[in-house]
Amino acid sequence: MKKRGIISAIVCSICLIASNAVPAMADAVKVVTLGADLTDDQKNTMMRYFKVDSSQVQVLTITNQDERDHLSAYVPLEQIGTRTVSCAYVKPTQSGGIKVRTANLNWVTCNMIATTLSTSGVTNCEVVAACPFEVSGTGALTGILMAYETASGEKLDETKKDLATQEMVVTGEVAQDVGQDDATSVINEAKMQVLSGNVQDANEIYNIVVNIAEQNNTSLSSEQLDRIVELLEQIAQQDYDYEEMKETLETVEENVSGEPVTDDGDEFVEDSGDDASDGDSIVEDLDESILGDDVIAGSTEDPSLAEETQSASAEEEWDYTEETDDGAGEIAEDDWDYTEESVDGGEEVADTDGESEEIPVDEGTDTLEVAESSGDEMTAESGEETLTPDSLDADSRTLYDRAEKFCKGEYEGDAEALQEAMDGAVAIVALEDETGSKLTERVLKEYLQILLDNGASYVPSDADLYITPQLNQLNNKMMQIFGLTVDESGAEDILASVSAEDKQTLYDDTMIFFESLYGESVKSYDEVVETEGEMPEETSEEAVEEVYE
Repeated sequence: MKKRGIISAIVCSICLIASNAVPAMADAVKVVTLGADLTDDQKNTMMRYFKVDSSQVQVLTITNQDERDHLSAYVPLEQIGTRTVSCAYVKPTQSGGIKVRTANLNWVTCNMIATTLSTSGVTNCEVVAACPFEVSGTGALTGILMAYETASGEKLDETKKDLATQEMVVTGEVAQDVGQDDATSVINEAKMQVLSGNVQDANEIYNIVVNIAEQNNTSLSSEQLDRIVELLEQIAQQDYDYEEMKETLETVEENVSGEPVTDDGDEFVEDSGDDASDGDSIVEDLDESILGDDVIAGSTEDPSLAEETQSASAEEEWDYTEETDDGAGEIAEDDWDYTEESVDGGEEVADTDGESEEIPVDEGTDTLEVAESSGDEMTAESGEETLTPDSLDADSRTLYDRAEKFCKGEYEGDAEALQEAMDGAVAIVALEDETGSKLTERVLKEYLQILLDNGASYVPSDADLYITPQLNQLNNKMMQIFGLTVDESGAEDILASVSAEDKQTLYDDTMIFFESLYGESVKSYDEVVETEGEMPEETSEEAVEEVYE
């Protein structure tokens, strides 16, 4: 998996204040946060999952601007994204450490959230982080921190919250190479040793990290070591009470390492469950039926939950090495093309109903290669099957045909075709005939693959600009084609002689067309409501549900 994809998936935002929180009648110890870009029906779904209503909890609304305001110092805005959809349910407790339950978060884990919360200064708390559909979970901590401060009445230390943000970012950068559990284990265990031993010397911290990584058989680069050591140096300078953090950190370590933590012969004491001030536990009292079947879930109190619901998904979606016939692993070239190799060497791409269609590939490679050819003929290099628009169903073929007219009009100067594709559109950039033809071919080739994939290889991210999976896949591809991001596919730079300004114009026009094709806009829901008075018909609740079913 390319680093860009995982960095985009792991970016974690921690909001400093609930500047635009909208309170309801509240129970003072329980708070729910809802992503502002969810529809009303989706917000109601989350309230039913949490088994509460607005008379029982205080409800806060988290916007994308909250995340941008408080994360722009750490990551580019394009990685933060434009939509906030993650939700949280938080209840401060008197003891028991930090207990976290997650649902529909496919990258950020319950253990990542727990250990990061400990760095922010939270010591005892129950948290449920979830979404009505599957997302990476990168925005989850925004709502969690806002909810905790509101529910507890406690203003957490700004420096510690800042360090918590850095910890999640560093954990994510390491996880993209070694995996979530190994990255969490190294940083969490090193944090335990640094804080319990009051270690502040940089060389000692470095040795601690190196030793832990070696013991865990985790390979870290020198840059990763430096980032972890720098983070832990700053953490060591704060006034943490390790005894208050110990229970949470040991639980996390046991979960990610799979082995119990020993501490000077102390006996293990089973949690009595009496820590909840009113006798109930929000991490256990959830309506699991609301989110449907096949929900990826995790719990710091029940590690087997993640194994049962996440292992199969992780094997398909996050294992970026594929076994070839000779047993050698190769890295797939497409950021989001995570597929399993079939018995006969083809790749199986799961469709939306859970079945799969087999697309043959060139022997000895793991990625689908579609050869460039004139007209509509696009063939797989293996020669076993010809991939053409005729392979599409009726609805997808209609989309493809309209896209073909747009490309011929926008890139090749066919004004009549452009008008048929998009009424009122005018091509601003004039390309040379050969360049225009090649650009048409490249864009249509990528679009054909996206249509054939039917969203099966799409992995949601909080950095996504759109609701429709195909639009997010298209946006990633178009940014590469038009030179707005690095194209690591090795494809010819057909726009090498085109100015950066014209490339930007072509990209903008292309995405405006595809937005119109799918009835979406990069404007957030708040902007749409502000400028148009209501949610556009094309992005109705019915359309949202259809996308994520």
